[in-house]
Amino acid sequence: MDDAYRGTPARPPVTGDTGGPYAACVLCQEPTGYPESTKGATLCPVCAWQEAGRTVCSG
Repeated sequence: MDDAYRGTPARPPVTGDTGGPYAACVLCQEPTGYPESTKGATLCPVCAWQEAGRTVCSG
């Protein structure tokens, strides 16, 4: 298996005015793409990707 597929994707840089306050990721506290008013557990793209990998590999 190629090691290029095993790494965590890099966080995209936040540049300029991104449109308002975003909810913090419940795992790492980084800003997500969701507004603060979003209900439920919000995950940043990196944590969502990692969680999906754990879910797939768990069973």
